[in-house]
Amino acid sequence: MARLPRAHSLVLMAAVVLAACSGSTSAPQHSPSPIAGALSDGLIAYVSSSGVGVIDPSTGKSAVVAPLPQAGAFRVAGPVWGPAPDVAYPVIYFAIHDDRPPERRTSPGVVPYDWLFRVDPFKGTIEPMAAGADFESEGAIGLVANAHYLAMTVGCCTDYQVDVLDLTQGSAQVKILTRPPSQPALFTEGAAPGVDGLIAVRGAATGAWYFLNPSLGVLNAFPLKPGQDDGPIAFSPDGTMAAISLIDHGALIEPVNLAPILPSPSSGASSASPSARPTGATPTASPVQPRRINSKLHHVDSLAWSPDTKTLAIAIDGGIQLYAVAGKDGDAPVKTYKPAPGITGVDWSGPIDGHSVTEVKAADNPQKFVDALLTATALPAAADTPANRALTRIYLWAYDSSKPSPIASITDVTPAILQKYPPLAAQVNYDHWAPLESWALTGGCTRYRVVVTGSIAPTASTFGLQSSTQCLGASPSPTPS
Repeated sequence: MARLPRAHSLVLMAAVVLAACSGSTSAPQHSPSPIAGALSDGLIAYVSSSGVGVIDPSTGKSAVVAPLPQAGAFRVAGPVWGPAPDVAYPVIYFAIHDDRPPERRTSPGVVPYDWLFRVDPFKGTIEPMAAGADFESEGAIGLVANAHYLAMTVGCCTDYQVDVLDLTQGSAQVKILTRPPSQPALFTEGAAPGVDGLIAVRGAATGAWYFLNPSLGVLNAFPLKPGQDDGPIAFSPDGTMAAISLIDHGALIEPVNLAPILPSPSSGASSASPSARPTGATPTASPVQPRRINSKLHHVDSLAWSPDTKTLAIAIDGGIQLYAVAGKDGDAPVKTYKPAPGITGVDWSGPIDGHSVTEVKAADNPQKFVDALLTATALPAAADTPANRALTRIYLWAYDSSKPSPIASITDVTPAILQKYPPLAAQVNYDHWAPLESWALTGGCTRYRVVVTGSIAPTASTFGLQSSTQCLGASPSPTPS
């Protein structure tokens, strides 16, 4: 893991003062008046081979909110609860990777994309947040979220990168926070509560644990000492306990204090790329002793705390088990759920007093967005020949469709157009073309104008992750000069 120069490290030390671990809970949200059957105990979200669903822990009632195709078409990460702009309750985020056979020179198939989706379980809506072609990995792993950030690891081998999304910004885009070789390869393992949005990460090369501050781009010292093969980890909503999946023997609950004693601030603080050298003081110890959760179990796939911190949910052996935090090692689970086969991920929301489980609605299957993008990025038939693919050029632009934009009217590629509107990087991939950057495509009102040329007469089209129709409010776009 690379080290920064000493002078730069001193700047990081100062910056870490601003990145103190927060002992607060998630950012306050408006809470509607309680209703009959209100979800005061929150909702448990899960992902299974059938899709993304929710369970009311009080009644055991469950419902699928985002069905997924069978036969392993998609590899799924998540789910996690997180805030959304202009919504008074938490919503569900999950990521998928198209795991269907990829296209080859002699056989049809798909371009493998990574996707990030947001599901509102009470409106029954699903929104694609971002997508990007991924030819190297099997998609996102370690999807985590808190009141500020969503984070995940994407990549392969020694090239793992941490990607983050600011959930407090309505028009935020997924950005790459760390990527080798300029930064260390890190696995995202958990998210601390609080508005600082600290992410628990583990070094891919060393197994050392840190807190990563997405706002400042610095690594902080980690308050616990998990093993190099342990994880994932879940922090209680009040920031006083952590539950970590052990490499074997189930899970371990440990006390933690997410309010470290900080050194005196230094002048000249600024953000910087993450350094391999941890900074910040270690939080003070707690008198509460660690304890195991059923050490007869093997590795736990996922963990989540109840809002009152009295219960721990774990995903293991394709189901969900709930354990009393105050129990002892070897106690049987207080509840078990298996609403669908193959459960691999679980997360538990805070109280949702304004809604009941009877209001939960199913959204569309995300495959419709995946297949629509494949249709939009298919090469025109005349360009889709072995001879013409090498000559075909792809020009791609993004614009906000809620406003008039000359990009929406581009029909040809000229030196003047390229100088005035620099295109995004894209290239031909057998029967399709694909953008080159990670998470190059975003949802919302963003639309994409594409011109295919070189081997054929210029052919222009417009598409979006959500829809090809422009957002309401946009007047006719001026013709580009």
